[in-house]
Amino acid sequence: MAVLEIKTYPDKILKEKTAPVTEFDEALQKLIDDMIETMYSAFGVGLAANQVGEPKRVLVIDVSSKEAAIPLIVLINPEIVSMEGAMENEEGCLSLPGYTTVVKRAEKVKVAGLDRKGAPIEIEGGGLLSRALQHEIDHLNGKLLIDRIGRIKRELFKRRHKKAAAAGK
Repeated sequence: MAVLEIKTYPDKILKEKTAPVTEFDEALQKLIDDMIETMYSAFGVGLAANQVGEPKRVLVIDVSSKEAAIPLIVLINPEIVSMEGAMENEEGCLSLPGYTTVVKRAEKVKVAGLDRKGAPIEIEGGGLLSRALQHEIDHLNGKLLIDRIGRIKRELFKRRHKKAAAAGK
């Protein structure tokens, strides 16, 4: 297994909608294993394939550090089937290092997709799992955390980012 480079804002791949997976081959299994390794080494709770430069509809999530009863999740071609309720909570993103903001998301979601072998699965979750599923599926749809905040906050983020980049940070 290898730790992959996590793409950060403003990398263009983060804004692209990912392509559905059609082949469940060795290359896909290696990508999944590498994504899991990368997520753990970055101390993240989720990672989407485009965050490591692969424009495929693949995500991995592990919220067991906060919600012990939930095992590692690998989802291929995930789609949100239903959402209910609303919650606001602080969120960060491996592709926006050092940045957190409060985001409103559905309290509970049901997601349908395929497991790493191509078998259909459905996952229902609330709390952190719901938030992680929505966040990673946003990535697969080319949407970043900063696309979910108000225009003024987003402009402030972009200005700060530009300033930090110019200062070489």
